[in-house]
Amino acid sequence: MTIARTLLVLIALCCLAAPVQAQDLEFELTPYGGYRFGGKLELAESNGSYKLDDSGTFGVLLNWRHSANTQWEVLYSQQQSDARLSNETNLAPRVSTDFQTLQLGGTYQGDGEKVRPYVALTVGGTHVKANANGSESDTFFSGSLGLGVNFLPTKRIGLRLEARGHMTFLTSSTSLLCKTGPDANVCSIRITGDTLNQVETFAGIVFRF
Repeated sequence: MTIARTLLVLIALCCLAAPVQAQDLEFELTPYGGYRFGGKLELAESNGSYKLDDSGTFGVLLNWRHSANTQWEVLYSQQQSDARLSNETNLAPRVSTDFQTLQLGGTYQGDGEKVRPYVALTVGGTHVKANANGSESDTFFSGSLGLGVNFLPTKRIGLRLEARGHMTFLTSSTSLLCKTGPDANVCSIRITGDTLNQVETFAGIVFRF
């Protein structure tokens, strides 16, 4: 399933789940930038693995009120990272990899007017594309769990700080990481690991309306 199709499904779920009383709705839009750590893909037909380099991320969060302490949340994030073989030499190839994540969930917030700690949980899909000859792209089920705090000095603008763990559930039938050419011929036909685990920290500006 493509990210665009997943987005349509999530929008439909939002329409079904959202409260019908418009006067109770309060929206928050949070563009953010962050940094994501970790991630390793085990190869099925060898003892090697691909390790993802730590790299920057950007994304946007859309929240709207469900109750006094809860919100619905839509998360979109993107990461570009190089995947490299764990036993690589200086001449070994690297594969540039793009991750796009779209998820739906919610947050539970503590009490407070200016400072509100919260926990966030979302589920959805992560689309992975490797920029190399012979590589495939694929979409996997994924989820995330975050802990953070909202600083709200004014009614309309605030600051969101968060640490979030990401888990992507992989299958073993995709040729995600390939590198072919005159100086390289490396291909991961199957992946044995069940999950790709990463940790992300980010900061974003909250626009409330």
